[in-house]
Amino acid sequence: MLLTADTIATGSELLRPGWIEVDQDTVAAVGRGVPSRPADRDLGAVTVVPGFVDTHLHGGAGANFSAAVASETATAVAYHRRFGTTAMVASLVTAGPDELLRQVYGLADDVRAGLVDGIHLEGPWLSASRCGAHQPSLMRDPNPAEIDRVLEAGAGTIRMVTIAPERDGGLAAIGQFVDAGVVVAVGHTEATYEQTRAAIAAGATVGTHLFNAMRPIDRREPGPAIALLEDPSVTVELITDGVHIAPAIYRHVAMSAGRDRVSLITDAMAATGMPDGRYRLGPIAVDVVAGVARVGGSDTIAGSTATMDRVFRFAVTHAGLPPEAALLQAVRQSSINPARALGLPSDGLTPGAYADLVVLDGDLAVRGVLRRGQWIYGE
Repeated sequence: MLLTADTIATGSELLRPGWIEVDQDTVAAVGRGVPSRPADRDLGAVTVVPGFVDTHLHGGAGANFSAAVASETATAVAYHRRFGTTAMVASLVTAGPDELLRQVYGLADDVRAGLVDGIHLEGPWLSASRCGAHQPSLMRDPNPAEIDRVLEAGAGTIRMVTIAPERDGGLAAIGQFVDAGVVVAVGHTEATYEQTRAAIAAGATVGTHLFNAMRPIDRREPGPAIALLEDPSVTVELITDGVHIAPAIYRHVAMSAGRDRVSLITDAMAATGMPDGRYRLGPIAVDVVAGVARVGGSDTIAGSTATMDRVFRFAVTHAGLPPEAALLQAVRQSSINPARALGLPSDGLTPGAYADLVVLDGDLAVRGVLRRGQWIYGE
């Protein structure tokens, strides 16, 4: 299948006009200008970008990944794919030991079935003082035996775990997960700058939704955000949904971290794509008003109702860069960087990569989605 478009953003350059040849589920070739034969489909005045990769989301379309039931997983996945997310990792919130094992066992089956690309454990080894939309009474210090049981239940499907490194046993837990091939993130944490540096030295390589649910920056105690930003081995997540961080914060982080270290995420919950009302995030009741999710009866933000196209548009619009540079930066942040951080396959739109792409109109709204060489929206 040969596709042509006015603009193709491969991840490293803009092709205007450009073409992509797809062979089964992979990109066979990509080029600038007019291809050597007529296109099977001319997409026209659109921008084609690599499929979005969301490494931190909890559900959508009324469905929760924490249900760990294939039908709910499939519902959430189908909704997010419609908006360009061609790869995603299912995030779990803090749960008790038995419930956590049940969820991991269930989602491991969903990973093996190809519904999601891995599991992210956002808890239970977090700071109660930075709990966000997690149940503080279920949080606990990491225990090597429990970690072994969780890893066994996941059987290689756990991609990432978020840990508050200041908890007793936190640094040892980081090493235990890293030794098992799991990416470790620092988040929901009251850690100091030095404690965060120790976590990075122990093997942590991701910062969970930077600035949210972590000790803030102080003039004499820089805290975790600064430690994560200044280390070149760390990828930092940002929820650019227009609620969690201000545009100036996004610009500052993008400039500070550079083009390869920012990962855009949605942190989407079940309310994504649904009307305002009351929903659940794990055991926590969440009220959604005007599209903003908050822990029931409080002002605490509880995940988001965003899809990846929305966080992508925010990044392009608020980059403070010329349009072409802003587009290329957002492409890396929404696809290449998150995939690389978690060891997922995404090299952008290059020969040999999966044929995962999103067709965007002039307003950067999704008009088509190709996943593994098959149109799943906008055929």
